[in-house]
Amino acid sequence: MSDEQPRPRRYDHRRLGEYGEDRAQAWYLARGYLLYDRNWRCPDGELDLVLGLVDGAAHTVVFCEVKTRSTHRFGSPFEAVGRDKQRRLRRLALRWLDAHDVRARHLRFDVVAVTSGRVEVLEDAF
Repeated sequence: MSDEQPRPRRYDHRRLGEYGEDRAQAWYLARGYLLYDRNWRCPDGELDLVLGLVDGAAHTVVFCEVKTRSTHRFGSPFEAVGRDKQRRLRRLALRWLDAHDVRARHLRFDVVAVTSGRVEVLEDAF
């Protein structure tokens, strides 16, 4: 992307996270997804991105966890989404669906890793 924002320095965790979410959101929107929510919060936690994909009669709601790192020094960002985090995201997805009037035939949980500006998307991660 030629108009992308410069990567923030790694010590600014909040800006680094926002940068990663911006990049992930752009990746999905460029592929025809609809953005339903970003940083949706409830007492149980937060969902980074909630997106929709309509393909014919099939409607998929995608709950996307974005992990941004400046390097792989401490492992892959994908490794940060373990079983406890997956359980929490499933619980949050149910809360989001209860709060919104969105009918979906399919639910999908994706994890996006943004490292050094590179976007990797693991669709249907769990």
